[in-house]
Amino acid sequence: MDFAFMRDTFWTLLSGVPLTLNLAFTAVALGAVLAMLIALMRMSGVAVLDWLARGYVFVFRGSPLLVQIFLIYYGLGQFRPTLQEWGLWGFFREPYWCAIFALTLNTAAYASEIIRGGLQSVPAQQVEAARACGMSGFLLFRRIIFPIAVRQALPAYGSELILMVKATSLASIITMMEVTGLAAKLISQTFRAVEVFVVAGLIYLVLNFIITRIIMALEWWLSPHLRRPPEVTLPVEAAHV
Repeated sequence: MDFAFMRDTFWTLLSGVPLTLNLAFTAVALGAVLAMLIALMRMSGVAVLDWLARGYVFVFRGSPLLVQIFLIYYGLGQFRPTLQEWGLWGFFREPYWCAIFALTLNTAAYASEIIRGGLQSVPAQQVEAARACGMSGFLLFRRIIFPIAVRQALPAYGSELILMVKATSLASIITMMEVTGLAAKLISQTFRAVEVFVVAGLIYLVLNFIITRIIMALEWWLSPHLRRPPEVTLPVEAAHV
């Protein structure tokens, strides 16, 4: 391998990292809001809302993200007159917004199940204790249910964030020049696929390593009961000295 070329490739691909992180974190942030809504629909007890949420999750979890990006970017372009009439063409003609839209819809389907699992994992005894103390409604959700659910869902949600960082590589198929897009362009110019993709893989590896460390720090911060020092029990003989 040509390490001088790989060094230059690294600096070239590094310029795509801001766009990669922008796509990933924007999609995850927007997807979290939509996922919460879908999770609440699933748990609402209203049959219509429940089946709508189930259908959404089934479609976006059951079909490849690549197909979803193609359908949104290229498929909706077939309806340009209608989109122009509705004032939506300015949004769907931009690759960036189409990528954000596709990634958001996809991650929301997965995240909704993560959030639903977190909400359902809250011990009923703690909810009953909070109600006995006079909490109800939004106060109960904010002080008891939501913090516990976040702690329970954080490991799985961290994995979803990592998957989204890697999924941004698919945005390169609609001309987005993130890390993979720049790698593909560089390969077409140099015909040195191995070195370029090794460097691109290392960049994704470093990004996801940093994300995992941040998630672990959040888990530690949200688990004070796990970081308390163990109580030292003195032997009976020592206690009488």
